[in-house]
Amino acid sequence: MGNMTPDPPTIHTHAPLPPIIQGGMGVAVSDWRLANAVGRAGQLGVVSGTALEVMCVRRLQDGDPGGHVRRALASFPIPRIAEQIVATYHLEGGRGDGVAYRNIPMFSARPARRLQELAVAAGFVEVYLAKEGHDGPIGINLLRKIEAPIPFVLYGAMLAGVDAVLVGAGNPHELPSLLDDLAGGADITWTLRVQHASHSDHAIHFQPRELFGHPAPQLPRPRFLAIVASNDLAEGLANSATARPDGFVVEGPPAGGHNAPPRGPRRLDDRDQPVYDDKDEVDLAEIATLGLPFWVAGQYGTPHGLQRAMAAGAVGVQAGSVFALCDESGMAAELKRDALRSIRAGGGDVRTDWRVSPTGFPFKVLSLDGTLSDPEVLAGRDRICDLGMLRVPYEKPSGDLGYRCPAEPVASYTGAKGAREANTQGRVCLCNALLATAGVPQSRGDDLEEPAIVTLGTDLEGIVALLDGLGADRETYTAAEVVDHLLSEA
Repeated sequence: MGNMTPDPPTIHTHAPLPPIIQGGMGVAVSDWRLANAVGRAGQLGVVSGTALEVMCVRRLQDGDPGGHVRRALASFPIPRIAEQIVATYHLEGGRGDGVAYRNIPMFSARPARRLQELAVAAGFVEVYLAKEGHDGPIGINLLRKIEAPIPFVLYGAMLAGVDAVLVGAGNPHELPSLLDDLAGGADITWTLRVQHASHSDHAIHFQPRELFGHPAPQLPRPRFLAIVASNDLAEGLANSATARPDGFVVEGPPAGGHNAPPRGPRRLDDRDQPVYDDKDEVDLAEIATLGLPFWVAGQYGTPHGLQRAMAAGAVGVQAGSVFALCDESGMAAELKRDALRSIRAGGGDVRTDWRVSPTGFPFKVLSLDGTLSDPEVLAGRDRICDLGMLRVPYEKPSGDLGYRCPAEPVASYTGAKGAREANTQGRVCLCNALLATAGVPQSRGDDLEEPAIVTLGTDLEGIVALLDGLGADRETYTAAEVVDHLLSEA
């Protein structure tokens, strides 16, 4: 087939998005169960789009309890792909204790056809299950920094009717055009950001029509919310004819997970944490003048925070930490239990670390026994890079692409890949760690499993207030109770 000119995309004409956005968190912390519960409560439930292809096959290898993945795949519009995935990865009864998960290939500039199909199907599965059984809105959160899977996962989410796409961890100016092209079934050229590139032609190519064997269907185009941490980025996107989003999530330094670096010179306090000051605070009054709806994140996940946000002109708030620890979140149950007990007892020490994340973005870490927040646990883990989600492409002298990550084994990173050893210090393999946080740690034999890492925002008082309001005997809470609590003073 030759290239086809796609029809204009259909734009969702839903009612305005609600005041509460449940944040997209970690690898499967904001999974389909949590997003479904939030959507049922009438707010925007959001699934994390990070590592969905890995989560999909690990759930299948664990036997697919409840049959949820297979039920969603039965509705996937390309049956041959669904059947192939089930035949390849599903293990009846699960893989067994101590048996390692079978990993999938790593993404590169030329991802294998089966990997492309798996990523599309995984995006579909997560959104399909999140939307199942209710009419509430569902979004998907993607990290611009993890760019190779984006067109494929996003296309699968759109096949399932995702209502909103939220993108942060980098400048997402290409997303509106990508959404238009995917909705119209066009061939996709997705430019890769390559270190030491001598030209700008490095790109991933994706042809949705090849999945179907005929022209791809026209799909509704979801709304796009850009996650921003500065007025400059928000203004640049809003004033662009091609990059203008449908709204913003304005994220401040207290938010969990990855944060934007401080805008001034790098300074560390006496705890070796980056110092943020007034220059790093977004001026919400200026955001309001841009004429786009916006939500505020970072120390706004309380009833009073919602009131403050609305008083500043926001539609509402994006709340993460309080949802991360609710019953329906995908965080492993024992981690949620330990975190809630620590927070209620007055603990809950959250630090911002420059070095933990291989991405170079500061990353918040909750101090919790047995996790990678403990220097001894970190030092006892062998460096292994077998997932590669945070690998960065670089151009070799030959012009070919290589891939490297500062959390990989030091010898491979500094040897043939020619990178600086200083970049490896203190780095954590977030790929394996966050999968462990989601309850699917890789087995390394001899009763060893990958340790987890827990990220939360620095403002934990809202979690204590919620629990106290529910009663002294309460140790857990639901997503619906979070929503009721946040709206209690609205």
